[in-house]
Amino acid sequence: MSRFLPLAVLVALLVPVQAFAHATLEQTSPGFEQRLGSSPGRVTLDFDQYIKALPRSVQLYSSHGAIPVAHVRSDGRILEGSLPTRLRRGGYTVRWHALSGDGHVVSGVFTFGVRAVAPAPTNAFGASGPTRTEDAVRWLYFLSLALLVGGLGFRLLVARRPLPARFYAVTGIGAFATLNIGIAAFLLRAEDALQLPFVRLLYGDLSPIAQTRFGTAFIAMTLGFALVTAFLFLAWLTAREVLLWPAFLLGLGFVSGLSLSGHSAADAGSSWKSELADWAHLSAACLWIGGLVQLAVVVWPLMPDARRSAFLGFSRLATVCIGVLLLAGVYLSILRLPQLSDLWTTGYGQVLLVKIGLVAVALAWGGLHKLVAVPVVASGGVLPRLRASIVGESLVGMSVLLAAAVLVNAKPPVQPAPAPPSASSVPR
Repeated sequence: MSRFLPLAVLVALLVPVQAFAHATLEQTSPGFEQRLGSSPGRVTLDFDQYIKALPRSVQLYSSHGAIPVAHVRSDGRILEGSLPTRLRRGGYTVRWHALSGDGHVVSGVFTFGVRAVAPAPTNAFGASGPTRTEDAVRWLYFLSLALLVGGLGFRLLVARRPLPARFYAVTGIGAFATLNIGIAAFLLRAEDALQLPFVRLLYGDLSPIAQTRFGTAFIAMTLGFALVTAFLFLAWLTAREVLLWPAFLLGLGFVSGLSLSGHSAADAGSSWKSELADWAHLSAACLWIGGLVQLAVVVWPLMPDARRSAFLGFSRLATVCIGVLLLAGVYLSILRLPQLSDLWTTGYGQVLLVKIGLVAVALAWGGLHKLVAVPVVASGGVLPRLRASIVGESLVGMSVLLAAAVLVNAKPPVQPAPAPPSASSVPR
């Protein structure tokens, strides 16, 4: 009998899902983010099962506000509304909700454009944009990546020897947090785009958001870091630390999801160079901060005999990481700030100034270690407060990540339009 137990459990789990699944939106007209050559006469939504229209089931918005939708009706699986006015050129947002056959109200949002590019669903009318909560979640996500990717990098590139079980505890926390905080970030963005209470997101249509750069990166990174977590778990379970290499390399690779979905990929002037610089910038920060945490939390209290070699090895790695951070950061700053005055006249520039100040503190701290602590440790000497200094540098690094999280969610200054050619330069 026991061999049939898993099958029975699977059937028990699947049958209610199939019997009580709520209606799912399959197709819309206009389509998701479709650019139309002329104004549509109606908005149509096609579901996979019967639905019922509710008051204001279909709502249409332009950048200036609501546009009346007349004769909203449901006909079996179709929800339709007529547009009594001709739409002008621009982007439009459709927000909809309907009663599903299982008694739940399903909701969603999509956008389209009339002779113009459609706004992304995350920038739909009514969405407030990133909040302070999203800044905090993004910061925690950066910290999680540092614990995971930076911890693996420290073990493989610096320590190069088995570390105590605390290494797996710290990197495991990073892996768990990366997966769950990533999901929280996606849900917060979806909550803002759909303009739904958090408890109603279960019945919201998230497919338009999943089709954006942000959504695609979220799906790829979630699956990728699940694989990284699997390799990390197998390395701990089987004591085969060679499995840490694929975990580390995959982790570094999937960090690029943030670079391929952020300012460096979507804003004006972006290119493969900006995406590569952004990835290098974030990867170097993860290796630097994650390594500091491993040095302070794992090596120093638990491996006195390895302190000297680990500190000197990490000093060499940190020098490279700081160099990459500076080069990539300067390049991205020049790319995103059209004018020098944007540093103090725009919100983005002001946050960047704070980040630059924190990086300067971190550089001074690391330079003090390089000039004072490294010669003493290399000669076999002991600095009693060195661990506290390492903890201090790691805290400054975490503050740098906080400023970076705010920058990621902020909007850089608009690039100025190119000046028209002067009359004297036009050939006659």
